[in-house]
Amino acid sequence: MDTSGKVIKCRAAVAWEVGKPLSIEEVEVAPPRAHEVRVKIVATGICGTDNHVLKGSFPNIDYPVIPGHEGAGIVESIGEGVTCVKPGDKVIPLCLPQCGECSSCLNPDANCCLKTHLCEPQNLMPDKTSRFTCKGKQIHHFLWISTFSEYTVMPDSTIARIDAAAPLDKVCLFACGFSTGYGAAINTAKVKPGSTCAIFGLGGVGLSVVIGCKTAGASRIIGIDINKDKFTKAKEVGATECINPRDFRQPIQEVLTEMTGGGVDYSFEVVGDVNTMTAALASCHMGSGTCVVIGVPALGSHIPFDPMLLLTGRTWKGSILGGWKTKDSIPKLVSGYMEKKFNPDVLITHTLPFEKINEGFELLCAGKR
Repeated sequence: MDTSGKVIKCRAAVAWEVGKPLSIEEVEVAPPRAHEVRVKIVATGICGTDNHVLKGSFPNIDYPVIPGHEGAGIVESIGEGVTCVKPGDKVIPLCLPQCGECSSCLNPDANCCLKTHLCEPQNLMPDKTSRFTCKGKQIHHFLWISTFSEYTVMPDSTIARIDAAAPLDKVCLFACGFSTGYGAAINTAKVKPGSTCAIFGLGGVGLSVVIGCKTAGASRIIGIDINKDKFTKAKEVGATECINPRDFRQPIQEVLTEMTGGGVDYSFEVVGDVNTMTAALASCHMGSGTCVVIGVPALGSHIPFDPMLLLTGRTWKGSILGGWKTKDSIPKLVSGYMEKKFNPDVLITHTLPFEKINEGFELLCAGKR
């Protein structure tokens, strides 16, 4: 049945209010308007950022909202003026837009498009209306893409066409987790061959950093986590050793400095904790180390730190979605995956039916992702 131009009824996971589990509801998804695309979501991952939405610790969110930002699907229909995709294309929705017109998109060294939620809310479409309704109520979008819905609508600046042969249940990881961690090592840190790296946090993004460091030729890759169950997989994807901060009496930055004879060349914070961010910076070599912050801290967080950590020569950098210009780069990453240049499949720990999405969040919070 041709659904183009018609309202589609489907299931979606709605966060009605802060602190409540997601509720599987029937929603109505309106057709796309000009420069919008409606997508059938085939697979979606669960990310810590989505958990921030449920807890109310993600900025500029209005409720009720349909979360989700790590998906992959097939274009169902397009609005007037859309030229980048057509119905039937396999696509990845982009939680970081690439409008191609702002000062960031026009800068070859920047990827944080000024259409991002950090600059303006993405709770409604650019025309300030929603394409979702449920029980007669307007439902808000999340990062313009809301992948926790079987059908969703997004601006054409937030979608990338990918290889038609790509397995959507695997490459959905490229929408956020894998691209974020891998790119932080490759693009943001620019890890050099023979270097020593430390990764704080060994969830999916942290493991992707490990893969990136290994790909870049790092000779020593130290994984750090308080959950020892994560060490086996970390070593499987390239960590040369793993340590638990709770096994030491002294601060972890002192442990790493002693282990490496002065500090690591590169450190990556993938926890989203301000204390860990400072420890990651302090673990870098005093005169030349680079620390990359990747983890998303709780809303309103601030970092108190000793400026001498920077004055002596360390570099502190942030990385959003791995530094990739999303529309340009995500399809190339998927092509690299299809050519077996890297294998993020090992990052997938559980595959659940949509109705068990809250169970997925329980696994996430229990450190079993």
